[in-house]
Amino acid sequence: MHGVSSEMRRAARNAQIRAASLRKPCLRFIRIHAQFGAAAGLALPYAFFSLQNATVDHTHYSSDPAVAELRGGFTSTRFVLVEPSHPGNVGAAARALKTMGFSRLVLVSPRVAHVQSDPEAIAMASGADDVLASAHVVPTLAEALSGVHWSVALTARLREYGPPQWTPRAAAGVAREQAGHGEIALVFGNERTGLSNEDVERCSALAHIPANPAYSSLNLAQAVQVLAYELRTAYLSADEASSAASAVALTAAGQGEPVGPRAASDEIESMFAHLESALVALDFLDPANPKKLMSRLRRLFARSGLEREEVNIVRGIAKHILLKTKRPGGDGA
Repeated sequence: MHGVSSEMRRAARNAQIRAASLRKPCLRFIRIHAQFGAAAGLALPYAFFSLQNATVDHTHYSSDPAVAELRGGFTSTRFVLVEPSHPGNVGAAARALKTMGFSRLVLVSPRVAHVQSDPEAIAMASGADDVLASAHVVPTLAEALSGVHWSVALTARLREYGPPQWTPRAAAGVAREQAGHGEIALVFGNERTGLSNEDVERCSALAHIPANPAYSSLNLAQAVQVLAYELRTAYLSADEASSAASAVALTAAGQGEPVGPRAASDEIESMFAHLESALVALDFLDPANPKKLMSRLRRLFARSGLEREEVNIVRGIAKHILLKTKRPGGDGA
């Protein structure tokens, strides 16, 4: 009986060794098939996709064991690439995310359609095919930021107007605090032109990488890697006071008062549109010569970390201004 049991155990071990030896070539075959199939316009059989992806929901999951139990910021943070030009950069960005434990990639109107299945993107993802394949594609930045209450735009140059500007480390400290209240986003611009002023003003803050001023050219994926690293460090840190910027953000919340639900990006944008209409109705804002008034107001409100209730108050004020100015004499009589 003992001999039979030993033989069975030996056979089981041999079966495990054979299975392990087959796994890598099989996955390599799947990856090669995906690359060449995409180039030829062919679809990979559904069974192969099931082998690779069926067990994981990449939208809310990190493959990194160090963060798998933490959730929090790692699953509430999305990385947004606005109009990326080169498929290779998209794939390399996916790789940068996965190495730091993130998985949520959003693409705004990428120049190459179906970039997730582009052979160059798959090659540059180098094992982060899952993050690349699950990337969400949307036509506008407004849609990419839907449901987001705080966002930071990466800019290659310092700007006179717009949201508050921080280094990546300071921005990561604030992001850590903000991620505890809901969805946040990091926004990156096109490789050649960067982000438009309109895109920048839609975000809550700016981050600028203080690179060598004599040669500050960073590849898109490199910039994503820098921000992802700083975020990972901030999220994993056990020190609540790891960033002075976090302390500033906490102070702005109201001297220890209970913090209400944060306003989402689309709610804040609707507030600005409503407020602008009211200021025009008061003749305080000249649409033909607006100067930097709305930009300065955006900067002012961005410093406060708006709650939903506060947005409703501002919209209530704007509503009554518009009601009053529509009446003869504007005195409410």
